[in-house]
Amino acid sequence: MKAALYTKFQGPITIETVTDPKPVTGGVVLKVGATGLCRSDWHGWVGHDIDIELPHVPGHELAGTIVELGAGMNKFKIGDRVTVPFVSGCGSCEQCNSGNQQVCDHQFQPGFTHWGSFAEYVGIHYAGTNLVHLPDEISFETAASLGCRFITSFRAVAHQAKTTGGNWVAVHGCGGVGLSAIMIAEALGAQVIAIDIDDSKLAFSKTIGAHYTVNGAKENVIDAVREISKGGVHVSVDALGSKTTCFNSIANLRKRGKHIQVGLMAGNDYLPEIPMHLVVANELEVMGSHGMQAHAYPEMMEMIKSGKLQPEKLIGELIPLEEAANLLPKMNEFQGVGVKVINRF
Repeated sequence: MKAALYTKFQGPITIETVTDPKPVTGGVVLKVGATGLCRSDWHGWVGHDIDIELPHVPGHELAGTIVELGAGMNKFKIGDRVTVPFVSGCGSCEQCNSGNQQVCDHQFQPGFTHWGSFAEYVGIHYAGTNLVHLPDEISFETAASLGCRFITSFRAVAHQAKTTGGNWVAVHGCGGVGLSAIMIAEALGAQVIAIDIDDSKLAFSKTIGAHYTVNGAKENVIDAVREISKGGVHVSVDALGSKTTCFNSIANLRKRGKHIQVGLMAGNDYLPEIPMHLVVANELEVMGSHGMQAHAYPEMMEMIKSGKLQPEKLIGELIPLEEAANLLPKMNEFQGVGVKVINRF
């Protein structure tokens, strides 16, 4: 099969012909219909993920069609259209038994623990626990855009923060994660403030749900958010993952507010400064959000089918695999608006 491959961290990414995957027991092989290009793939290419073994095929936001079944797989059949969380639980550890497959002790992550979906085919482990049937109304491209960005944002905003109508929500960073969080928060009835340093991204955020915007390059973010929300927001999401956005996200909360860390903290941002005096004095909650379980997808899928959520609006460009190999090393440059999805192999 054709695949995008790198043999050293921060090295060239080339299109190669490699051996087709074979299904493991309890697993499947998918013909990839579409796969997202995500900054998490960039983190992996840089060398920030200890699970990656070289040579490596990236890609973790995917949708496709089952073409092979492993032994013992009887919950799905060849020809099924499916997607899968980027964190797939083993189905038998303490975390999975409590329904928290997104923090499984033995998790399978395509594009990280194993070869991923920047290829014509990808093998999926623990398929019975993690595959999600794709409704006919949802295209492979839209499903791929759900990937890690939309589902992580959905769980962050809907389940971790428990956002409700009337809440003030601040979203720091208007990349794929942030735009997803903005759309979801607005759909849940929140007043949403988008924060970025790029006016074009802020303008786009207003078309998909943001009610107010703050340009962090021109304004003091904490003061601006607190002024707009009349004392601070109920929920704040760091959708980028930097020392600055993390600090601002916590500091712009109102009393008893919730900070949700979604953006990965890696490299020079690995150990951010936390305004712990505010956490204590204002009884703030600080929590992370790492993917979403397959069993939690139906709520989100119904909102998409009804039109309440429209993740397809977040797709900025459809690209071929060859272009993805060139773009992945540039993912930290934050170029362009919206999500890039690979749909040509």
